[in-house]
Amino acid sequence: MSEITLDGISKVFDDGTEAVKDMDLEIGDGEFMILVGPSGCGKSTALRMIAGLEDISRGEVKIGGEVVNDRAPKDRDIAMVFQNYALYPHMTVRENMGFALKLAGVEKEEINRQVEGAAETLDLTQHLDRRPANLSGGQRQRVAMGRAIVRNPKAFLMDEPLSNLDAKLRVQMRTEVAKLQSRLETTTVYVTHDQVEAMTLGDRVAVMRAGVLQQVGPPAELYDDPKNLFVAGFIGSPAMNFMPAEIEGGRVKLPIGEAELPEEAGGHGGGKVVAGLRPESFEDAAMIDDELKRKRGVTIEAEIDLVESLGSDLYAYFHVESEGVESDQLADLAEESIGETGAASLREGEEQIVARLDPASGIKRRERATLWADTSKLHLFDPESGESLTRRQPEPAAA
Repeated sequence: MSEITLDGISKVFDDGTEAVKDMDLEIGDGEFMILVGPSGCGKSTALRMIAGLEDISRGEVKIGGEVVNDRAPKDRDIAMVFQNYALYPHMTVRENMGFALKLAGVEKEEINRQVEGAAETLDLTQHLDRRPANLSGGQRQRVAMGRAIVRNPKAFLMDEPLSNLDAKLRVQMRTEVAKLQSRLETTTVYVTHDQVEAMTLGDRVAVMRAGVLQQVGPPAELYDDPKNLFVAGFIGSPAMNFMPAEIEGGRVKLPIGEAELPEEAGGHGGGKVVAGLRPESFEDAAMIDDELKRKRGVTIEAEIDLVESLGSDLYAYFHVESEGVESDQLADLAEESIGETGAASLREGEEQIVARLDPASGIKRRERATLWADTSKLHLFDPESGESLTRRQPEPAAA
């Protein structure tokens, strides 16, 4: 069995910085678990504690049911794949892949058998006698993965292994990593700051913020049913739109109009909340059936600030009058998203909204347009705690 259990683990550095705080996580045998979050959230530190490369300040790490806190990395039966490949430049691909087995005293014939088997799996057979300098970035990353595979470990630990690749190759390698893990069925913990990577790779995703685990679940659950503002804003590209709102008399008053109060928030007494709508909850009103418009949603007149056409999607950016939303969780997200495309020049008292529209829409920049928002997909959050008021998944009962 190769399950991994993190039982209340924490990491406090010498300067007093607490990088990981009381983290509890169960990773099943053969599961592909993703740790995701912005830079500095503690995900790589947590991975290094599992590997034994970082001392654990509090708590326990178990691999296969055994506590490994005091075991050296080489005695934990895990294999790591790093961001920078960590290949020996003077060795051939064959030598790099078989080096750990050679150190372990495995016979040469067995080393060759395992290396050639892994090379066939990773389409590296024709490159076995080449050196890393003569390989592309994607080939080098496959060699690094091959070196991990030949050890047949209890678990793979991957620390942002694709971040040094260009965008097109990263997409290709994501597919290869997913296929490989599915074929090998080896427990895998994969760290990334790229939420698209997280959503497309993992069986489950664990979102971290400032050293604290925020939510763990299948990708679809995190997307459709986020636990708090941070998860809602971090998961999804483009990000969820947030705006101030107020609950009054069983209705939600938004900067874009009024909507029915979602059933899940029916117990809320009223007052100010933060409302969230994903870009795909908007559409060009001309593309929506009149009966659907009457049943639910609101219609908005807006001046379009920017249009991005991606072929399969069309993103329209517009602004609404709003006092803005203040939240520590959203402030963390804003720091992470600096430099993203689509940012508009807004005046005080305005909130930018991005809508993902049908590419057949005729909406153009600097023109007024009529849009429709499906408010049945509305998310509501407590402005103080950031916790969701519309979450459908009940919290697990305390043990």
